[in-house]
Order: sequence, then structure tokens, then C-alpha cells
Amino acid sequence: MKTPIHFSSRTAALLLGIATALSGCVTPPKTEPQLHTLADQNVGLGTTTSPVVEERWWEQYGDPQFDQLVTAALERNPNLQQTLARLRAAQAQVQLATAPRQPGVTLNGQEQRSRLPEEYLIPPPFGGGTYWSGQLLANLSWDLDFFGRQAALIDQAKATEEAVRLDSAAARLATTVALSQTYLDLNRAIALADIAQQSLVQRQRILDITKKRIGAGLDTNVELREAESAVPQAELARLQAEAAREVAVHRLAALIGEGADSYERIGKPTLNLETALSIPTELPADLLGRRPDILAARARVEAATSQRAAARAAFYPNINLSAFAGFQAIGLDNLFQANNRTYGAGPAISLPLFDSQRLESQFNAATALQDEAVSEYNGVVLSAVQQVADQLSQVNYSARQLQEARSTLASAEEAYRLAHKRYEAGLANYLSVLTTETQVLNARTTFVDILHQQALARVSLLLAVGGNFSAAS
Repeated sequence: MKTPIHFSSRTAALLLGIATALSGCVTPPKTEPQLHTLADQNVGLGTTTSPVVEERWWEQYGDPQFDQLVTAALERNPNLQQTLARLRAAQAQVQLATAPRQPGVTLNGQEQRSRLPEEYLIPPPFGGGTYWSGQLLANLSWDLDFFGRQAALIDQAKATEEAVRLDSAAARLATTVALSQTYLDLNRAIALADIAQQSLVQRQRILDITKKRIGAGLDTNVELREAESAVPQAELARLQAEAAREVAVHRLAALIGEGADSYERIGKPTLNLETALSIPTELPADLLGRRPDILAARARVEAATSQRAAARAAFYPNINLSAFAGFQAIGLDNLFQANNRTYGAGPAISLPLFDSQRLESQFNAATALQDEAVSEYNGVVLSAVQQVADQLSQVNYSARQLQEARSTLASAEEAYRLAHKRYEAGLANYLSVLTTETQVLNARTTFVDILHQQALARVSLLLAVGGNFSAAS
């Protein structure tokens, strides 16, 4: 429990010494944090302490529609709006924590009609009578914070605000990346739909040729049935790609904070996939240190450390300076007369004499929360290191795969062209055409998929290093 005791202002210095001595009755436990943050030099974080300045990296794709979608998402995405609301709440908590450091002044007025007792503080003729009584007092209270508890709470609030601000920066980056990934999915779906449409046209042409060959006695109904069955297969692939396109459009609309009325306005992408977001030959070693999520986790460690410092300071006395001044009178007509003025001032001390169990539990909990924040920070850092390594591998291997896929596609298309001519001239059977047509279809699909994977890997790598590939300024 806390017992408030009031003394005259002349004994303030003596009170502080007594309070310090008495506070030895309840001392902080010797519980220490068990975890430590990973050393920056061991994980390549460098010395950067602020996130990278946001660059309009999406403009490298050269797609005006994509630029408009990103702008809309940054303005209206519900998740981003939520992070901004959290930031405003964190800023309000900083103001709330800072307020006790300033003197607080209140003005209280009261009037009431009551009977005064005959034998008490007020003698007759007022004692025993019924009168109006009133007062108007200005009160001052100031927490002197000798042991730094309030300062620690302010540091905690500021670190929490910084973490929320960095969360907002991370959310902005994640939103642009999510939008680009979805836009790339739309581009892939449309490309696959185009391939299916090309295949449909090719198979319809083969069907027409087969009918002519039957008329010339070169083929049988077996080849005719095979050619006819190939046409709906191509149509099925086209319908599947169209369904994927519509799903991507729906996701894009949700990311920019719009509904079904925007579906028709989202058209075909015009992305420069092979040139956008080119990766430098060597990435600077300190890029990870600019990731907003890593900096936010570090700020939460600082907030938890300050919370533990505040819990430790709670074991020591709380010294306040209080004062009042105003008027008190019996009878409202003379309330503001000079001889009815009143005032006073002095220190107030609160000693935690028999509150050790609660204070110790709060301190131990704050220590555990600090360990939790450190563990979360270490997890974010290690995850970031893995993400960068994974995406770098994906980018490097997809570049080599793309070269092979391009070569394979060129060979498959040439083989199909030759087989088609030979079949049309009656020099080859339908099986050779079907085989080469399947190969060219697979080669086209593979090329689109690898190009899509490479673009996704570049965007994911951009997110993994915090927003761009340039060295920190």
C-alpha cells in the first residue's frame, strides 16, 4: 500500500533523505534479462539507424496504369489507414506520458448550504446556524520525479511511437510489393490466356488441314477425332487463365481500397519485366539495417528496456510538490474579501512500505517482456538474412533458367513450324504435329512462368533489403 504523508515545505530536503533511507525496506529484485540482441556485425546490419527514403521504384516498369494503382493503394489501402490510426494513438500516449512532467493546475469552485455544528471548529454565532458556504481554490501538483520513473515512462512511450511509425513505413513498403506481386500475377494470367488463344487458333487450323487430308485420302477418322479433341483442350486452358485474370483484378481492387466498380477499369499490363529492378553486381553489406521491420523491432527493445527501468524506479519514493490558493468563506457575499483568502504549499511523499509483492511481480514481468522483445528482434533479423539469401538465389537461378527457356522456345517454335508445313504438304502424320505443338505450348508456358518468377524474386528481394538496392547515404 502507499501512504500519503504531508509536511511543511521547510523539511523538503530532510524528507528526501528519510525517503531514501526508508525505501530500503523494499528493494528491486536481482532479476536480470537473459537474452541479448544479435551483434550487428555478425548479421550484416551495419550502422544505419533509419529506414531508406521511399523511392518510386515501381516506375521502372514503365506502366502508367501500375503507377496509378500504387498511388491509389498508398492513399486508400485499409491496412495503411489502420497503421496511421495506430501512429496517432501512439503519439497521444507520448503526450500522456509527458504531461506529469509539467506542473498541473486545476481550479475548483463549490458552494453549499449547510448547518454548522455548535461545538466544532467554528464557534458561535456561526456555530449552530445554517449558512451558505463557498470556496474557490486553484490547486497545483508537480511530480518531481527524483528517481526517474516518469522519465523512463516517457522514453518507453517515445520508443513505442517510433516502432509504430516504422511499422507504418514497413506497411507502405509491403503494400507496394503486394500490389506489384498481384499485378505480376495479372500479367502472367493474361500471357497464359494469350498462349491458350494462340494454341486454340493453331489447333483449329490443324483441324481444318486434317479435314482436307481426309478428303485427299491421306488421313483417317482417327486423326480427325484427335484433332477435334485438341480444340476444346485449348479452350479449357484459356478459360482457366481468364479465371486467374479475374481473381487478380479482384485482389488489385481490394488493395487500392475499391470494390467491384473498379474491375472494368483495370486493363492489360504493359510491364518491362526483363529490364525493371535490375540487381547490382554487388549489394552493399548494410542494406538489412534499413529494413523498417528490423528498426521497429529494435525500437520495441528500447521501449521494453525503458519499461523495466520504470518498474525499478517504482521501488523508490514518489515526491510531489503541491500548493493551493483561493478563497473560503461562510456567506457568499463576502467570499472574495481579502481576509478570506487562503493558500498553502508543501511536499508530499509516497513510500512503498508494504507493497513488495506487487512491485516485484511488475519488475519481473517487465524483465520478461524485455527478453521477449529481444527474442522478437533476433527472430526478425535472422528471418531477414534468410529472405535476402533466398531471393538472391532465386534471382540468380531464374536468370540462367530464362536463357535456357528462351533457347528452348525458339527451337520448339521452329520444330513446330517445320512439322506444320510437312503435315500440310502430306509429308508427315498428325502425331508429329501434335508432338511439336505440345512442345511449343509447354515451352511458351515455361518461358512465361520463369519470367514471372524472376520478376517476383526481384520484387521480393527489394522488400527483403528495405526498399532499394542503393548504398545508404
